[in-house]
Amino acid sequence: MTFPLTMDMPLDHQAVLPEATDVVVIGAGIIGVMTAWELAKSGLRVVVLEKGRVAGEQSSRNWGWIRSQGRDAAELPIMAEAAAMWRQMAADIPEDIGLRQCGVTYLAAKPDEIGRYEDWLPHAKAHGLDSEVLTAKQTADLIPNAQASWVGALHTASDMKAEPWVALPAIARAAARAGVIIVENCAVRTLDIAAGRVAGVVTEHGRIKAAEVVLAGGAWSQLFLRRHGISIPQLSVRATVAATAPLPQVFEGGAVDNKLSFRRRADGGYTLAPSGFHELYVGPDAFRAMGGYAKALLADPLGTRLLPAAPKGFPDAWGTQRNWSADDVSPFERNRILNPAPNKAKVAKLARDFAATFPTLGDVTIKTAWAGMIDTMPDVVPVVDRAPLEGLTIATGMCGHGFGIGPAFGRIVARIVRGEPTGYDMDRFRFGRFTDGSTLLLGPNL
Repeated sequence: MTFPLTMDMPLDHQAVLPEATDVVVIGAGIIGVMTAWELAKSGLRVVVLEKGRVAGEQSSRNWGWIRSQGRDAAELPIMAEAAAMWRQMAADIPEDIGLRQCGVTYLAAKPDEIGRYEDWLPHAKAHGLDSEVLTAKQTADLIPNAQASWVGALHTASDMKAEPWVALPAIARAAARAGVIIVENCAVRTLDIAAGRVAGVVTEHGRIKAAEVVLAGGAWSQLFLRRHGISIPQLSVRATVAATAPLPQVFEGGAVDNKLSFRRRADGGYTLAPSGFHELYVGPDAFRAMGGYAKALLADPLGTRLLPAAPKGFPDAWGTQRNWSADDVSPFERNRILNPAPNKAKVAKLARDFAATFPTLGDVTIKTAWAGMIDTMPDVVPVVDRAPLEGLTIATGMCGHGFGIGPAFGRIVARIVRGEPTGYDMDRFRFGRFTDGSTLLLGPNL
């Protein structure tokens, strides 16, 4: 299978739309698919509607890390459940999803980075993680043959990895076998609202009646919500990723320093990405939300570079339609898969930096490169909550952390839909935190 997934891939799910179902899930990324699977396990009828392809956007374009390390304290217990779910799926799904326990390492170039790691460590210990701060010598022993002056590292040996473009399609097939109806190439144009609550959805192929709808639309969530008079300060940043040709192994796990991140893939190559660098296309939503992002931009947790305008058809492009009727062709049909071009200069630098870090590799050949649009929130934690519209649940703004934690958030969303206790303190992820006067606390800058 090629990566990332594109519209050139054949349709894997072509079910006929039912007239009615119990729950409609909008979006077939990791959150949407896992939500649907968990709902189906409880006997509910579930339909997942995807405008393009399963895992076509950020769920197949991420680094492939499944990590507890560096997460917000409120996410850590949820991540523990996600890790257990990943292990169970790897055992139960009759396909290799690439799950491996290999560890994740944050490499420190300066002593102050060690200080931040040590500040986060009590959260790890409180949740029973095996995270530890390594000395310079321990770091060199962990990743030998590196030509780098790392002064230490934060290392979590129990963290894992998987192959994103393999894992989620396999998970979706498992969900379909469990009774979930998945329909690709089927955009949801609008919610069907009656008597002030959700009554279903209107798709490009017709209506589906449903008392509950879950929006897990990633970078498209804000555009869809605003069409219905609901707003969250969600923006999307472009993240560039590259894949090398097969190389000798220099480290089995995932690691990141002040220049680049690297993770060994199942095909013998490495997935590379620039460290702490994302690009924000400034559009109407960015202007509206910029005040809320001031603190995050000053703290620079995403290393964000501002660009003047998004390409045509992107969710926050200046020319993107903001209002349409259920009978109109929607922006979601005009852009089936959000496929931003990678930053070519960064891709070339990744190859140089990786070769300089590991001189024994010689010249590093980039096999392919891509970019994804990461849906993010001002405090760098997601929204997972009921919307101010009865029958609608929102799960979005995963801030680049969704792949690993996705299974557990899917289970939590299923509990919310069923009206059950989530099992966690969800205050950190509530919808209203941006408008109720709460002080926004940034997630860890690690």
